[in-house]
Amino acid sequence: MSKMHELRFVSDGQSCRGDLYLPKGDGPFLTVVMGHGFGLTKACGLEPFRDAFLQAGYAVFQFDYRHFGESEGMPRQVLLPNREVADWQAALACVRKQEQVDNQRIVLWGTSFGGGLVTAVAAREPDVAGIIAQCPMMDGLASVQEVVRYAGVGQAVKMTGLGLWDMTSSLLGMGPRMLPSAGKPGELAAMSSHDAYDGYTALMPEGVPNEVAARIGLVLPLFRPVTQAAKVACPALVLICETDTVAPASAAEKAAAAMAKATVKRYPIGHFDIYQGEARDISVADQLEFLQGL
Repeated sequence: MSKMHELRFVSDGQSCRGDLYLPKGDGPFLTVVMGHGFGLTKACGLEPFRDAFLQAGYAVFQFDYRHFGESEGMPRQVLLPNREVADWQAALACVRKQEQVDNQRIVLWGTSFGGGLVTAVAAREPDVAGIIAQCPMMDGLASVQEVVRYAGVGQAVKMTGLGLWDMTSSLLGMGPRMLPSAGKPGELAAMSSHDAYDGYTALMPEGVPNEVAARIGLVLPLFRPVTQAAKVACPALVLICETDTVAPASAAEKAAAAMAKATVKRYPIGHFDIYQGEARDISVADQLEFLQGL
């Protein structure tokens, strides 16, 4: 059985919660630092990946971003990419202080929106040993264009309008206006492709809200990790879902091509398929092979 230690770290004055899991044996261990994607927490479907890493003899540190899960931050459910990049850097600083962690072998693991975040972090943190970016959102502008493709330009206009309302409401002290993270086709949501609602909510335990502050609609097009990919000098494993309607595969391909030491794995599946069943097993096997080479 692995051991779990609760850790707290501070990001821009706010306390964030993380859990350090240690495998059997004596450290220091290669450590995988795991952060989730769009509006989700460490409790949302990461266990199979975490457990596979632990069974292979690696330590794992999972954490919640500010405004989400067990971390501080008011109002709740506020997703701002630059803040989450800062949370990653604060989490990394915390992990480096743990005696069970091999500081020469820290790997950043991000899925979906988190896959873009770890790319941005690795561009700023040259001492990490590697990154794993699973079905990564590498270009917010491309993701918005994908929304326009499947839902129409009116969807993007509505999201922008709700984002402006959210910002105005917050400035007036009235609190945020929320946007569903995932909805069914035809509904107003950040993601409303044919597979978004069922795939997204399948990851969510009871109590995790399916919503984010609508201001994300204003800043998402500006978050473009693909433009920073050339600064990623460490080994990178980029896992691409070829029929992805959330994080376009073309942006992930472009980002991987810009990285100095990228290994690319492609799967003929959609964005949410990689979290379940055989597709997940194949992805995990590819990730373990990558980690064994570090």
